[in-house]
Amino acid sequence: QVQLVESGGGLVQAGDSLRLSCAASGSTFNRYLMGWFRQAPGKERESVATITWSGGSTYYADSVKGRFTISRDNALNTVYLHMNSLRPEDPADYYCAASQPLHSKHWSEARYFGSWGRGTQVTVSS
Repeated sequence: QVQLVESGGGLVQAGDSLRLSCAASGSTFNRYLMGWFRQAPGKERESVATITWSGGSTYYADSVKGRFTISRDNALNTVYLHMNSLRPEDPADYYCAASQPLHSKHWSEARYFGSWGRGTQVTVSS
């Protein structure tokens, strides 16, 4: 099973950018479908973005399309979430997750991701 550690969260102003990183260890990283999820206080965990093992296909939640970009570097065992134009509705704990290959219809479903990091907090001031 892969171990995941997120970093890069912090406090930014609305409109700013932030890059989250997720370092993986313990298993063959390039076999995994990787996803970013987020959970705000009092809300359910929601999918943000997903990327295939090759990086060739991605999924984005409608709320972040055009603003966030998911990418991965298999040589560094790291997946990134580049967040631009941050909005007051984006603050949350952001989690990195890994899954065995999935049909794309499941890419936004947290229950299919078996390995999770502990999260990194993103705060946006308006």
